[in-house]
Amino acid sequence: KDVLVVHASNHACYRLDIYIAATDEQRARGLMHVRSLPESTGMLFLYDYDARLSMWMKNTFIPLDILFVRADGTVSSIAYNTEPQSLKSIAALEPVRYVLELNAGVAEKLSIDQYSRLEWDGQSTDE
Repeated sequence: KDVLVVHASNHACYRLDIYIAATDEQRARGLMHVRSLPESTGMLFLYDYDARLSMWMKNTFIPLDILFVRADGTVSSIAYNTEPQSLKSIAALEPVRYVLELNAGVAEKLSIDQYSRLEWDGQSTDE
């Protein structure tokens, strides 16, 4: 696991353990078939370019908050409490570089919103 730091809108910083999905295979699998996830853990999907990314919940058994993140680490939009096993496409509102999936309710609990910024190893917020 890697570590991600959230600079939340309530001026607090939170440390999360994250699994990285950087390859096509890892991104396709995502959190499918996962039955539980610690509250302080998530999955970060990395892409090499900005795109209007979308996710779905096929074979995902736990509700998630899905955060769409710009190349500079700022949060673009959030889909809260997504429906497990749904085939509905959940899309970013603008081209983004990253997607962070957390347990449903974590984004609200930690005051993560469009004024928040994420930072992790290998990612620079100076783009």
